[in-house]
Amino acid sequence: MEKFTVCMSTTVPLMNDNIDTDQIIPKQFLKSTEKTGFGQHMFFEWRYLDDGTENPEFPLNFEQHRNAQILITGDNFGSGSSREHAAWAIVDYGFRAIIAGSYSDIFYNNALKNGLLPIILPLDEREKLATLPSNEEIEINLIEQTITTSLGVYEFEIDETWKHKLVNGLDDIGITLEYEDLIREYEENRPVYWR
Repeated sequence: MEKFTVCMSTTVPLMNDNIDTDQIIPKQFLKSTEKTGFGQHMFFEWRYLDDGTENPEFPLNFEQHRNAQILITGDNFGSGSSREHAAWAIVDYGFRAIIAGSYSDIFYNNALKNGLLPIILPLDEREKLATLPSNEEIEINLIEQTITTSLGVYEFEIDETWKHKLVNGLDDIGITLEYEDLIREYEENRPVYWR
């Protein structure tokens, strides 16, 4: 998993509440168990018109938002089914962080497991962030737990265990490998009960 310490990026506002996993990645694209290839289908029904061309009214299709790595959105983000593909799609598209009012529990944990930082901020702060000029980069500093913008500095909370994992780029396998020497020592010295 890629380490997350500081993210400097422009933002894209999508201030809808209750964006569910079916809207994030529709069911017809869930044919792979690999974590890549889903970004092109993220928000598919909103991003594309019936003829397959981009919807010019959808914010992610605005030229100034194409390289944004921070999504600012509404309440209850990631509700619906428990598909981990939703987090995969967002990461594969290129987002590093989401700033929302709240998240579904399952999506929140899936995001963290995939190196995506889900930040919770109140509506008034998110509304201010959504008004930033499209070319303004903001700084998310996970170590300091701050978001720095031209409008001011905003603080956010995160569980210390998840913070440690993200800052060090540790998924569950990475955590296990931190004990590799102890595991090897145990395996070399464990008693043999068969002959």
